[in-house]
Amino acid sequence: MISETNIAGLIGAKVIDRDGDKIGSVGQIYVDPSSGRPNWASVKTGLFGTSESFVPLDDATEEGDGLRVPYEKAVVKDAPRIEDDAELSPAEEDELYSYYRGGSTTGTAHVGDTGVDTTADRDTTVGHDTSGPSTDDAMTRSEERLHVGTEQVETGRARLRKYVVTENQQVEVPVTREEVRVEREPITNANVGQALDGPEISEEEHEVILHEERPVVEKETVPVERVRLDAQTVTETETVNEDVRKEQIDVDGDGRGSAV
Repeated sequence: MISETNIAGLIGAKVIDRDGDKIGSVGQIYVDPSSGRPNWASVKTGLFGTSESFVPLDDATEEGDGLRVPYEKAVVKDAPRIEDDAELSPAEEDELYSYYRGGSTTGTAHVGDTGVDTTADRDTTVGHDTSGPSTDDAMTRSEERLHVGTEQVETGRARLRKYVVTENQQVEVPVTREEVRVEREPITNANVGQALDGPEISEEEHEVILHEERPVVEKETVPVERVRLDAQTVTETETVNEDVRKEQIDVDGDGRGSAV
């Protein structure tokens, strides 16, 4: 079986038949789009590689820097001519598989190195997958299904940082002060005695001490709150959209056809 890892290395490689005779060189390698497995090769034959034939790789093997196929040189060279395109159609693969399994009129195609003629008593209940080897009398229908899970990833980080800012505050504080006020009272019988107490004519001074209140500011540091970081889990629903493939089976024939 040809390895998927060496497809590029086979381009241009020598192709030999089951008896060791050179058939030509590899032109292109065709792979199964679903499995990636090599299943066909185009072989350049004739003068200067001007002719090209297709050969299945189901039982082909790598030998040194060449590719050995389990068919005779004449069988490969006389294979149905298929246009060298980006892919083989199902009808083209059917034609080629039919030829290599015994439909050739110019030679007998042998599968493997057993020498068994596949044209003799072929089991009509055996089918073949157009992208692979022969199968039994039933098809397997497969489909893709989604398995959706979750994974935890880091989306960001948060941190607390404390810094100092200065702001101005204005507070109104009531203050009191003393002012000098002159009071005058007339001489009456009630105060005449106090008025005549002392010399008749003299110099005299009286002094009054005045007071006032002034604002006094003191600062006090007090705790106002405690702050911490915590993570909480929030559950929400997200819709996942993905394409899945599934196989359908059509029944073709004289009866009624339906998709399975």
